[in-house]
Amino acid sequence: LSFERIATSAVASVLWRSGRTLWRSFHRARPTNMRIAVEGCAHGALDDIYAAIAAAEQRNNFKVDLLICCGDFQAVRNKSDLDSMSCPVKYREMNTFYKYYSGECVAPVLTIFIGGNHEASDHLWELPYGGWVAPNIYYLGYAGVIRVGDLRIAGISGIYKSHDYRKLHSEMPPFDDKDVRSIYHIRQVDVMRLKMLREPLDVGLSHDWPVHVTDFGDKDRLLRTKPFFREDIEKGELGSPPAMEILNQLQPRYWFSGHMHVMFAALIPHGDPAAGKATRFLALDKCLPGHRFMQFIELSELQAPPDLCYDEEWLAILKETHGFDERSFKRPINLAAARTFVKRTLTARPEGA
Repeated sequence: LSFERIATSAVASVLWRSGRTLWRSFHRARPTNMRIAVEGCAHGALDDIYAAIAAAEQRNNFKVDLLICCGDFQAVRNKSDLDSMSCPVKYREMNTFYKYYSGECVAPVLTIFIGGNHEASDHLWELPYGGWVAPNIYYLGYAGVIRVGDLRIAGISGIYKSHDYRKLHSEMPPFDDKDVRSIYHIRQVDVMRLKMLREPLDVGLSHDWPVHVTDFGDKDRLLRTKPFFREDIEKGELGSPPAMEILNQLQPRYWFSGHMHVMFAALIPHGDPAAGKATRFLALDKCLPGHRFMQFIELSELQAPPDLCYDEEWLAILKETHGFDERSFKRPINLAAARTFVKRTLTARPEGA
């Protein structure tokens, strides 16, 4: 199975012409620039994903600094984790993450991911605010913001279901059948936290697509590939309303998604069209031969190699809103004081701690 052919077909910069998004390949590497690889749905196939990156690096003489996975990562450590994954039993497989968790393998590139709707809930439940799931592999939590070098990334895990949206995260192991399905549903409290961000954002992530994003790309081509999307698109039900709220408010330069197992690009404008401000959206497929599951992007204004750092503004938001429900956000929130506390705490930490 030639993962090299699949991966290197998408070494990309971004051009926007006639309302259509063209992600074109190029082979000139600038070793000081940051290059990221974006993966759609991982489905636990880490060996194959890293092999695709290595093949692209060798063929094109560049180095990938960061891998971003857009959900269904499946960080399965053991059978208990596997049993907590919401999917038909016949599709439950250990795959290869456990080798990276045990230390048998080490991720060759810094990897960050959000959760989808097919995850090892026993594992990710332990990290509601995110954290390291294995050496060099970082989970953003229910919602999270980090910095990798100069790149600021925000993400929200799961998919949107209206009947759970206003609830809190109340699932506790051992999960019953209802918990296994509800634990990956987006909650309003996490959306409200993300909407409190004020500093510029480079990359936004969601597993399911922002609702109505198909209005800003080649919808006809999408429907030729996935004709069964038509009814949901026409009813305005394809995608996540909260994800589009976040996208429109934070207006990141890029937004990446997975979930629908098809590649789709769009350009979402913000404000006056003459100003030219827009978010470049890209959804990618799952990791399978012949599928468009990976994209490489060179960010010439950002320098490599990158280090992962916590985001100061996000830490202040988490400190100030810990334990909140949606009604709590109506109270005055003193982010300035929380920001001062975060700065003081980080400064006081011993080097390397």
